[in-house]
Amino acid sequence: MSEKGEKKGQRDHKHSSRPQISVSGNILHWAVTRSGRGIADLQGTFPKLSMWLKGESLTLHEVESLAKETSTPLGFFFLEEPPQERLSIPHFRTLKKHTLEQPPSPDLIETIQIMEQRQKWMSENLIEQGQSRISFIGSASIDDSTESIAIEIRHALGLKEMWAAEQPNWTKALQELRKRMEDIGILVVVTGMVGTNTHRKLDVSEFRGFVLVDEYAPLVFVNNADGKAAQMFTLAHELAHIWFGKSAIFDLAGLQPADDDIERASNRVAAEFLVPEKKLKQFWPVVKNSAEKYQDIARHFKVSEIVGAYRLLNLGLINKEDFDTFYQESEHERQENIKTQERGGNFYDNQRAAIGRRFAEAVIIATREGRLLYRDAYRLTGLHGNTFEKFAKELGMG
Repeated sequence: MSEKGEKKGQRDHKHSSRPQISVSGNILHWAVTRSGRGIADLQGTFPKLSMWLKGESLTLHEVESLAKETSTPLGFFFLEEPPQERLSIPHFRTLKKHTLEQPPSPDLIETIQIMEQRQKWMSENLIEQGQSRISFIGSASIDDSTESIAIEIRHALGLKEMWAAEQPNWTKALQELRKRMEDIGILVVVTGMVGTNTHRKLDVSEFRGFVLVDEYAPLVFVNNADGKAAQMFTLAHELAHIWFGKSAIFDLAGLQPADDDIERASNRVAAEFLVPEKKLKQFWPVVKNSAEKYQDIARHFKVSEIVGAYRLLNLGLINKEDFDTFYQESEHERQENIKTQERGGNFYDNQRAAIGRRFAEAVIIATREGRLLYRDAYRLTGLHGNTFEKFAKELGMG
């Protein structure tokens, strides 16, 4: 045999001697379905997928590649039947049918797990540092008046009744609200992807945000795939959840709450917190006949036009049909803007929002003091080596 033929035979023998793993067809079908991608879509990356589904064995490398591509934990491929994955907190959908028809996506499941790990570390860190429990967690009841809860939230944040109106615009008001929340001990995370994986975008139709209640480190998550116009309402809704002491995920489709007492109460509190009823009713006669009434309210109260329109609906000053028409027009405009705008921005500014200032500072201080290993800091933040160090410098903690 020629030298060339001999080497080829050695390669073929090496390939054939790789350990073969038998993976349940049910598991393979489940992983493909769970990923939200079809067999045809994955076939290009895995030409042998149809053969695997019929029972052909895989190498460990192939299993690992398939696990990564479908965002499935590797260990699941060694089970006989698909596991029953459950979210650790309630998922309230505005449209009830979604609860039965659509299981939670791997992106949502993994995002919550990442946030729970961060929160657990932060809570334990604060306890070790002698931090007291946060008094406002669960301090409100749905039997309390909406106005009184909104007043309590503003007081805790150090905000006046018309605080947003004092901001130059509603985007500045949004930034101010996030800052105030972190200042009183709430971890605020704003991102539209799973961890730092730019290829795993979060679906705003599945969830706009979620709240993880904890007596030391409450965490709110805002899906940055959503328009900035709706994010302020999401934050206000999450604040109400913290006051009620209830963790939850929500989609707030059309800014409408799910059919749940806490969800409805949280929406009422969010609306009152952002646009006080008495102030709006005083202002409404001035603009109700204006062709730009929603814009006028947005400028006056420094909220988005969508939030202004929702508050009018909330108080019965416009009907549901008018609100839905305006909302759909705004949503269409938002989708068009997404197509034309360049995504990206400054990496470290994005990470500041995605990790959260309060959490990031705590992790950096703990590593500097030797209370947290760098490998654990990298795991918690998703940043490694020089990137982690540069991020610390960007925060002014070099």
